Amino acid sequence: MTEHIVVVGGGAGGLELVTRLARKFKRDSTVQVTLVDRNLTHIWKPLLHEVAAGALDADVDGVDYRVQAASAGFRFQPGELIDVDTEQQQIRLAAMNDDAGHEIVAERVIPYSTLVLAIGSVTNDFGTKGASEHCYFLDSVRQARRFHHTLMNTFLALQAKQYPQPLSVAIVGGGATGVELSAELHKSAELIRAYGFDDFNMSQLQITLVEAGERILPALPERIAASALHELEALGVQVRTGTAVTEINEQGLVTKDGELIAAPIKVWAAGVKAPPFLAKLNGFECNRGNQIIARPTLQSSTHDNVFVLGDCAAVEQPDGSRVPPRAQAAHQMASHIFKVICAQKKGHELPSFRYRDHGSLVSLSSYSAVGSLMGNLTKGSMKVEGLLARVMYKSLYRMHQVAVHGYFRTLLYMLAQVINRRLRPRLKLH
Repeated sequence: MTEHIVVVGGGAGGLELVTRLARKFKRDSTVQVTLVDRNLTHIWKPLLHEVAAGALDADVDGVDYRVQAASAGFRFQPGELIDVDTEQQQIRLAAMNDDAGHEIVAERVIPYSTLVLAIGSVTNDFGTKGASEHCYFLDSVRQARRFHHTLMNTFLALQAKQYPQPLSVAIVGGGATGVELSAELHKSAELIRAYGFDDFNMSQLQITLVEAGERILPALPERIAASALHELEALGVQVRTGTAVTEINEQGLVTKDGELIAAPIKVWAAGVKAPPFLAKLNGFECNRGNQIIARPTLQSSTHDNVFVLGDCAAVEQPDGSRVPPRAQAAHQMASHIFKVICAQKKGHELPSFRYRDHGSLVSLSSYSAVGSLMGNLTKGSMKVEGLLARVMYKSLYRMHQVAVHGYFRTLLYMLAQVINRRLRPRLKLH
């Protein structure tokens, strides 16, 4: 009897896991591995702000799931998960439609022996009035592209003197995404001058970063956050801390004090939560953030043959803390689930997951980077800035590429990137 391992979600952890499983069981005819994702390509989520700003071309730098499936040996099924039937051991995928709304593929079910839910997360706007209607979110390549198209069209309107100056962008959330996007947008405005926008002046750009807390980058040590703040302010970014946003309208952000921060372009990057539909699935325990509660083995609390991975998993550590929604956590979870599935097949005792915080790094475009390595200050972290931090930040993505492609192909991708810098524009213009 063929065992069918189905991984739903091709994000950082899901793609790494399905690739490892496929390579492990490539010559085992009794094991079939399938990846399900509603998208056709993969971009490492921490790089979506670069897609939004135009520093990264998702069409060139993305991973095509079908190509990866052919290379690694798994099967790919495009589709969006809408239900899990744990009794019949099958998942149901929504119908697929074309751009005109015509049905291409009807609803279908996929049976599984082992299921891994690696759905990821979506932006949490905390129910703020007007946020979903007036803000851009950066949960997917599609959303990042939508923001990028608006940005490029705005540059065109400015050039044609048909846009009121300045070009105002307000970003809600002073975490890593908000800080990185602020710096990347400034870099895009610098680069646009080389591509026919030579009359654009940096004074025409106004970026405002709004954070409800006392400081930006609360996950990093205070000194590192202060260094990032100094870098942003040197670029001309207006950083507003201690400023809670209560409403978003077409004109801009409305603060708790009733102030209007005017900005036609608004981005919400203030928090994440698991997709709401997870809480509606039968047979699972979920917390208030829609995350599926998992055991220390990363099996769901209710089913031995269903695992949860990444941002959609609620995993409690021995000290009572929760595993944070980070790419490094998804990477570690993927490695652990791989070990557990292999142990299950051999009838061995299942190991428990332990998250190890290797620190956090934040990129400020090509200007700088800041962060801390080896965990938090109580465990003796090493604070890094500048060139060293930039090298370490890039190495995180290279580690993901190695997990997906292997060392040799990752080296080829690095060489291709060096060549493309000579051949391609430094900014995606459309």
